[in-house]
Amino acid sequence: MKTKTCSVSGKEFVITDEDLAFYEKIGVGEPTLCPDERQKRRFSYRNERNFYSRVCDATGKSLISVYSSDKNFPVYDQQYWWSDDWDPLSYGKEFDFDRPFFDQFYDLNLQVPRPSILNAKSENCLYTNHSEQNKDCYMCMNTGFCEDCYYCSNYNLDNKNCVDCFCIQDCELGYFFMDCKQCSYSSFLWRCERCVDSMFCFDCRSCQDCFGCWNLRHKQYCFFNKQLTKAEYEAAVKNIRPVSWGDYMQLFDQLCEKVQADGFHRSALIEKSENCSGDNIFRSKNIEESYFALDSEDCRHCYDFGKTKCCQDSTEMFEGEWQYECHACNFGNFLIGCSKCYHNNDLFYSQYCYNSSDLFGCFGLRKKQYCIFNKQYEREEYERLRDRIVEHMKKTGEWGEFFPKKYSSFCYNETTAHEYYPLTEVQVEAFGGSWKDESAHSHYQGPEYEIPRKIEDVDDDILKSVLVCEVSGKHYRLIKSELEFYRKMNLPIPRMSPDERHRKRMKLRSPRQLFLRTCGDCGCDIQTTYGPGRKEKVLCEKCYNKIIN
Repeated sequence: MKTKTCSVSGKEFVITDEDLAFYEKIGVGEPTLCPDERQKRRFSYRNERNFYSRVCDATGKSLISVYSSDKNFPVYDQQYWWSDDWDPLSYGKEFDFDRPFFDQFYDLNLQVPRPSILNAKSENCLYTNHSEQNKDCYMCMNTGFCEDCYYCSNYNLDNKNCVDCFCIQDCELGYFFMDCKQCSYSSFLWRCERCVDSMFCFDCRSCQDCFGCWNLRHKQYCFFNKQLTKAEYEAAVKNIRPVSWGDYMQLFDQLCEKVQADGFHRSALIEKSENCSGDNIFRSKNIEESYFALDSEDCRHCYDFGKTKCCQDSTEMFEGEWQYECHACNFGNFLIGCSKCYHNNDLFYSQYCYNSSDLFGCFGLRKKQYCIFNKQYEREEYERLRDRIVEHMKKTGEWGEFFPKKYSSFCYNETTAHEYYPLTEVQVEAFGGSWKDESAHSHYQGPEYEIPRKIEDVDDDILKSVLVCEVSGKHYRLIKSELEFYRKMNLPIPRMSPDERHRKRMKLRSPRQLFLRTCGDCGCDIQTTYGPGRKEKVLCEKCYNKIIN
């Protein structure tokens, strides 16, 4: 084990013997950046939430894209991009050993077309991104196998009729869920599981008809953690039940204050797992300093992944093995430095490549093998040139590093990096990145629509109206199915834009960083995402289970 200093942040970080064995196995050197800076660099290549209207550079067709019209590279409609009407090998070029690899790849990046959005095998899901196999979804990100969901993000799987949710699985008819599983006909749930007909609850499991509760198990008719009869509960809920958006926000903020003051917080949410550290880890083994892992094994410094083995420093992956410094590479084995590549084997420093193997520095290839910089080679020639480029990259200090932030196709404040690691425009300019100024049209200048307090007073005319966010002043609109959801759930029309609602949810999540502190009960040392300066009572797993269960 050794300690190094991050070349960007100046922070010290540890490289373990297991890390060194992994680096030797895949043939890379030691990282120069700390885990946070490595994650920030990968996230700077990911725009999840910003959509733009533009035209397809091949057909002139109007489309929705994560790339704004001012980007200086070609963007194709998804259907056309996947067709055989253009040949990505026609952009092939020779590698120049007098230039750094990343500079040359950036040149290729500007020439080869890319798909307008990542949304595969879906039906009626125009505004969904980094998602697959959904139906009738709108403004959803990192979502799979869902139906009739809107404004949901981050590993949403197998949900139906859910709105404004973050990181949920197997839920139905849910509103404003965060980190929930198998919950239904409920709203404003946070870290709950198997809860029904409940509102404003935190860390409750197998509960039904509960309101304003926390840390409960197998309960019914509880009101702010007080057991009531059915008649008493119904009367209490009727008396307090919110009507307007402001009422809901006030009650939600009240729950958050109660949870902070009176609730018990487990040091980490790690379940049915062995030898794991981080948070939100389920059914996994040997996972270190990682966040949101499902059914995975032998991974370190990974984020948002499932059914993955033997990977390090990778983000957003599913069914992958032996990946290092990769982003959004699902169903891939032995990948180094790749981004947005699906169903591949043995890829190096490639982007937007699919169903391929043995590629190095390629962009936009499908069903190809033995290519370098989008140029086709015979196997022996490919392997010789690949090895020469690796040696060249070792000399330039590029081998083993992810693509530099300054070469991202997105402005920094368009990306997920800005969400987890916010920077100022000056700080972004310092590393050579770009910044997107807010459009003058993002604030509505016309007459402001007055949203009725009660959902029963809202008529369909609202669908033709522009709404103004009470927080940011930006305008937003409703779609018909969204309005139908609010009516079905008896919920008021939100007076905050979808982005502001997302930010409110994100503020409740702990950072993806581990801190050392002591258990609030027994005093033992614990690792947790709750920083030492926070007010919550954080317990070790043993004390938490003793009190809660």
